[in-house]
Order: sequence, then structure tokens, then C-alpha cells
Amino acid sequence: MATRNKPRGTLTVAAPIIFLALLLAGWWLSTALTGIEAWRLPNPMSVISKGSVILALPSTWHKVAVTGAEAVAGCLLGSLVALPSAYVIYRSRLLAAAVEPFLGATQALPAIAIAPILVLWVGYGFMSIVVLCALMVFFPILVSTVVGLRHIDRELLEAAALDGATGWTMAVYMELPLAAPAILGGLRNGFALSVTGAVVGEMVMGGSGLGQVLTQMRNNVDTAGMFVIIIILCSMATLLYVIVYRIERSKRYEITQ
Repeated sequence: MATRNKPRGTLTVAAPIIFLALLLAGWWLSTALTGIEAWRLPNPMSVISKGSVILALPSTWHKVAVTGAEAVAGCLLGSLVALPSAYVIYRSRLLAAAVEPFLGATQALPAIAIAPILVLWVGYGFMSIVVLCALMVFFPILVSTVVGLRHIDRELLEAAALDGATGWTMAVYMELPLAAPAILGGLRNGFALSVTGAVVGEMVMGGSGLGQVLTQMRNNVDTAGMFVIIIILCSMATLLYVIVYRIERSKRYEITQ
């Protein structure tokens, strides 16, 4: 029942292509039929033409690498703190009762509001952007991990305890592997979200990545260029999302065997 509506086979490839074609057609029609100014909404061909120019510049790929490094480093840093914290919350009822009421409020904090404070604490540049990304991904990964740990079948853990699994052994060989799909699901969303954090950080706290390019194009009213940078950022986030998703799928398969 859970997988009845899940796309399979060629549908997983054909459906996104058809959806993208419909989006492009709607985009082209909206520019061709409404007469909207190009600086408000450029047509797809002008964006493709601008994209070919931007992607041909070596500096573009350097900036992609900088933003990607900030996003990955921030997500890894957030994960290194979030995963142990989630396990402690899962294990301690007292800590869970004290902390969990505030988790929703912390996730509501906008990154652009945190960035100026980080500038005062950490300064400008790469490290401050990494810290911002880490803060953005920390709570989604934490919550996802706690939920995954709490949904482990109690009977499996009781059986493992009867076989002598306790403490560290229980965590490494039972709890964490069984919660791996949820943990990897949190990491999947975290890596995608960290790209947003990197761009916001570069726009507010400086840097030499795509966020600075986006700011410059905004100031120059280069709408087609902004579309190209946004598409590149979406592609980066999608790539990270898909990589972790594939790992998650493999873990799900291993656990069900």
C-alpha cells in the first residue's frame, strides 16, 4: 500500500522531463503573449544564451566550487553536532522534555536574521558562512534523527538486549542502522538547505561564491543572469539531494534484507 503510488521504471525519468517541458512552455508563453518586459521576466532563449556565456567563464566554476565547499562543510559541521545531540535527546527523557519545546521556535529563525550576529561573533568570510549553513541544517537533521530513533521497533531492541547488546554496542549495531533511513533523510534535506545558507551568507557576510554574483547581477538588473545563477544553485542542491538519496535507498535495501 505504501508504494502503490510510487513512480517506477521509465516513469521516474519521463515524468520529470515532461514536467520540465510543460514549465518551459508555460514560461515561454507567458513572455510571448503578455509582452512583459525582459528585465522583469526574460524568455527561456535569452536565459539559455546568457547561460552559455556564464558557464564558459572559468571564474564561474571557481565560484561554484566555493559555494559548494561552503554548503558541504556547513552541512558536515551541523551533522557532527546534530547527530550526537539527537542520540542524547533520544536517550534522556529529562533532556528531551527540556529541549523539544524550543526546537520549533529555533527552526523558524530566518537565516538572514542570524547572519549579522554571526558577523559580530565570527567575522566575514568562509568560516562565518560555514557556521551559518551548520545552524540552518542542525535542527532539521536533529529532529529527523530523533524521530527515526524513536520509531525503531521496540521488540527488536528488546531481543538485542536479551542477546547482550547494551550501550555502545546497541547504538552501533542496532539503533543507528535501524534509524539510518531517517537519519539519511535528514541529511538529504540538510545538504539541499545548506546551499541556501551558503548563498544567503555570501549575500550578507561577503564571500567569493555565487551569492556575490547574484548580488552583482541584481544591482545591474541582469535578470537573465540571475535566472542562470538560480538554475545553477538549484542544480547543485539537486545533485547533493540525489547523492544522499541514493545512499539512503541503498541503506533501506540493506536493512530489509
